Amino acid sequence: MSNVRPETLAWFKERLPKDWFISVPEVSADRDEVVVIGELADVEFDPGASKETIASAREGRVKRFREETRDARMEVANEVEQKWNRSLSWGVTIGGETEMFTHLSTPVMTRLRLADRLTLDTLVDAGVARTRSDALAWCVKLVAKNQEAWLGDLRNAFKEVERVRSEGPNA
Repeated sequence: MSNVRPETLAWFKERLPKDWFISVPEVSADRDEVVVIGELADVEFDPGASKETIASAREGRVKRFREETRDARMEVANEVEQKWNRSLSWGVTIGGETEMFTHLSTPVMTRLRLADRLTLDTLVDAGVARTRSDALAWCVKLVAKNQEAWLGDLRNAFKEVERVRSEGPNA
């Protein structure tokens, strides 16, 4: 599911070469970044091929795609930067696994009280995360996973607010 406007999806659908992916790529965005993840055709392998052989072939396919499309992807990224003032990140899916080529890791300012910092420190001390930043990112992922339906409802409510605002009087 995409969280971008239909006209943005249409732009990517028509802008990206048709032979890059086997279906329309997934496009998502936030205030800083647009992410495009396209699905590559899976590799062909013998029925008795080992998991390692299949993984190696998929890795080769991803590497070839990344190298062969680098200049064109950079050109599209420059266009996105000009058009929407956001960075463009790329990834691919093959065999059900997703690999990101580029993506932002944006610092977020936050003020945490002692109890919250202790929670993060416990995750670091236990080896769940390397740093407080990683621990906080882990917590965000956990909430997103466990509250997916609720977050979807919340996003839909915001879309409705945006729709109503757009229909209102101009200031």
